[in-house]
Amino acid sequence: MRYSFCDSARGPLLVAIDQDGLRHVEFMQGERPVMPQADWQRDDNALAPYLAQFTAYFAGKLQQFDLPMAAKGTPFQQTVWRALCDIPYGETVSYLEIAQAIGNPKAVRAVGAANGRNPLSIIVPCHRVIGRSGDLTGYAGGIPIKRWLLALEQTGTAFRLTP
Repeated sequence: MRYSFCDSARGPLLVAIDQDGLRHVEFMQGERPVMPQADWQRDDNALAPYLAQFTAYFAGKLQQFDLPMAAKGTPFQQTVWRALCDIPYGETVSYLEIAQAIGNPKAVRAVGAANGRNPLSIIVPCHRVIGRSGDLTGYAGGIPIKRWLLALEQTGTAFRLTP
C-alpha cells in the first residue's frame, strides 16, 4: 500500500492506493482516523494525481472525481457505496432514501452501518447522507467535518469552521 496526505482546512486527509486503485481516503482527525500501517510506503509522486483532484475539490473547482476505486467491503456494503455515488454534488438524501434506492426499504440501519464503514470518504460521498428529519447524523470524520463538506459543496468555498 502506498500513501500520501492532502491538506484541507479540516486537517490532513490520508489517501492510500494499491495496484487496484484507491483503498483509503480518510480524515486524520475525527472519530475513527485511519493511520498508515507499518508496511505501507509513503509515495508522494505516485499519489500526486490523486492529491491534485482532492486539492481541486477543496478549492471548489471539482465536483466529480475520476479515480480508480478499489474499496473492500461486503456485497451489501458495495451496493450501498454504489448508491452513494449517485447522490449529486451539493445535495443530500436520507438513509431511508438510500435503502429504497437499493430495493431494501427496511434496511435503513444496515445502510447506516455500511455508510459508516465507507473507506473512501468524499469519493464515495457518505457525507451527503442525513437523517430523515434533516439532522446531520454520523460521520467517521465527525459531524463538524460533515457539516464543512456539505457547506463546501453548497457554496463552492472552503472555509474554516470551529468544532
